[in-house]
Amino acid sequence: MPAVTIVVASRNRRPQLLESVPRHLALPERPPVIVVDDASADGTAEALAVLPVRVIRLPANLGGAARNAGVRAAETPYVAFSDDDAWWTPGALTRAAAVLDAHPRLAVVQAHVLVGADERDDATCVAMAASPLPAAAGQPGHPILGFVACAAVVRRSAFLEVGGFSERLAVGGEEELLGLDLAAAGWQLSYVPEIIAHHHPPPAAGGRPKRREIMLRNALWTAWLRRPLGAAARASAGAIARAPADPTTLCAIRGALAGAVWVLRERRVNPPHVEAMRRRLEDA
Repeated sequence: MPAVTIVVASRNRRPQLLESVPRHLALPERPPVIVVDDASADGTAEALAVLPVRVIRLPANLGGAARNAGVRAAETPYVAFSDDDAWWTPGALTRAAAVLDAHPRLAVVQAHVLVGADERDDATCVAMAASPLPAAAGQPGHPILGFVACAAVVRRSAFLEVGGFSERLAVGGEEELLGLDLAAAGWQLSYVPEIIAHHHPPPAAGGRPKRREIMLRNALWTAWLRRPLGAAARASAGAIARAPADPTTLCAIRGALAGAVWVLRERRVNPPHVEAMRRRLEDA
């Protein structure tokens, strides 16, 4: 039986899916493939009906949290996330499963992501390779506190234990909160560069201001959801100072303030060891 199920959440991106899903099906591991149709209106589910994949149709747009439905439906111990414009290198899932089998406290294996036709290194992976975090005894790869959801393999039980992705965060930096919660629950996350995935995002006209807005809003929310008051204030001030002084940033701040009641209700401060990891990353 396969050890890994591939879960792809997609909304109104039928052309990309029809290109990437056959790549998943051609992998030598022959993983089960679950596509979560995040309330698409472009005939995504109908187009996939001719392929041997399971399609879960959601009645409402859940953003990054749409992946939760795929994880719940999976029957394997591990789940490999992929986007509709991403795919795994042959053999990568076998290597990831072997690493997870050998390290029972490891919850996330982050792959090395090659971006675009020129296969340039993903900037986040470059930063992960230089992680200053100390490894736990026997921990493989480079210790990390977050991950890139289009190219990560997760331990299904750990993911479900902490509740998966938050529905409030949509798509854009939603991994940070989940990474903090996994670490707080005693799980490890590792960047293992020997495991390779590909990501070919299409050109984005106009710089994708809506995504930038959501990412800043989510960074502010995550800081106040999990960090001590002083650290949350400093992180928020830094994030706003680094952002361009434009309407997109203003919209992000307004959106963050609009969720203040929810943030205060859900606030749960990181345990000291996780906050120490977060500070160490900031200092680096």
